[in-house]
Amino acid sequence: MIKLKTIIKLLFKPVDQIAGMVGGLLAGLIFKRVWKLIGRGGAPKPTDERRGWGEILLAAVLQGAIFALVKAAVDRGAAEGTQRLTGIWPGDEGQQPDESV
Repeated sequence: MIKLKTIIKLLFKPVDQIAGMVGGLLAGLIFKRVWKLIGRGGAPKPTDERRGWGEILLAAVLQGAIFALVKAAVDRGAAEGTQRLTGIWPGDEGQQPDESV
């Protein structure tokens, strides 16, 4: 007999995937808005020869930070929402920090 906890974790996977896609779209929109707010026009592509290294790398760092922040918020929100609905935490429980470093 399959445990309810296992079923909830399996059902959580597609919800998590959809939430991740929505989060990615949201992160892209936030990045574009922030980039415009700092007065740089459109976001540069790494191969745009008119843009310098500084601008390209600044855009990459900013985009990565926004993506990571949104991803963490969406993942955590989906896990907490699942726990509120089902009483079961869908992610890793009591994950130990990596001590191999």
